[in-house]
Amino acid sequence: MLVEERRQRVINLVSERGYIGLAELAKELQTSESTIRRDLDYLDQHGFLKRTHGGAVFQGDSGVLPALEERSQRELEEKRQIAKAAAARIQDGDAILLDGGTTTLEVARLLVGRPLQIVTNSLPIANLFASRREADLIMLGGYVYPKTGVALGPSTIRMLGDVHVQQTILSVGGITAKGLFNSNLLLVETERAMLRCADEVVVVADHTKIGRQALAFLCDLKEVDTLIVDAGLTAEQRKLVESEVRLLIAGEADKGFAP
Repeated sequence: MLVEERRQRVINLVSERGYIGLAELAKELQTSESTIRRDLDYLDQHGFLKRTHGGAVFQGDSGVLPALEERSQRELEEKRQIAKAAAARIQDGDAILLDGGTTTLEVARLLVGRPLQIVTNSLPIANLFASRREADLIMLGGYVYPKTGVALGPSTIRMLGDVHVQQTILSVGGITAKGLFNSNLLLVETERAMLRCADEVVVVADHTKIGRQALAFLCDLKEVDTLIVDAGLTAEQRKLVESEVRLLIAGEADKGFAP
């Protein structure tokens, strides 16, 4: 089991039960207590659970990916503006890889009916294209995270090794000067493989994600080609990102800022 996968499972177990003992965690994950101690120390240091004598207590939901329905209603109009800008940059006939975020779902809605090759690990996105004749759909398999319907993990990563697309379009949980972050340790391993598949890596993120950090580090900003954000971006937020990445403001896509 990957370190990231094991730590995510630790967070899931602690969040489900409120408190769980060290021995029980080791038994559940079929690993040593010393390994679990190191995981708990790491997660405690980063604020995602509270280490106690003999176990851990849940500290909040920052390590657990929220359900798709819950996230999809946040900043909905901003996401739609971002999606419109992203869809306008896609050419008919392109191969596009879409991850399982709520903003990428809005991008996908705008691509329905167009002649494209769509690659995705998201069941909700795949469902939009499954019965359409205009697009070719490639569904990435693997462990499906139940709250979001997104395939993650080693099987998904292996499939990505055979994929090449014009654009990979990703959503993220946070962007800081350190780079891009997401809310699930196993998810970022899959997304790193997605970065390697594309001629151009495009990140779609509403302005509330800029300056926010999530559980798992994904990549440096310099590994992203284009960042599309809504017009709610502040001057301070713009300064944070525009020297590292081509910045496009939704609604002003023709006035993009390049470093």
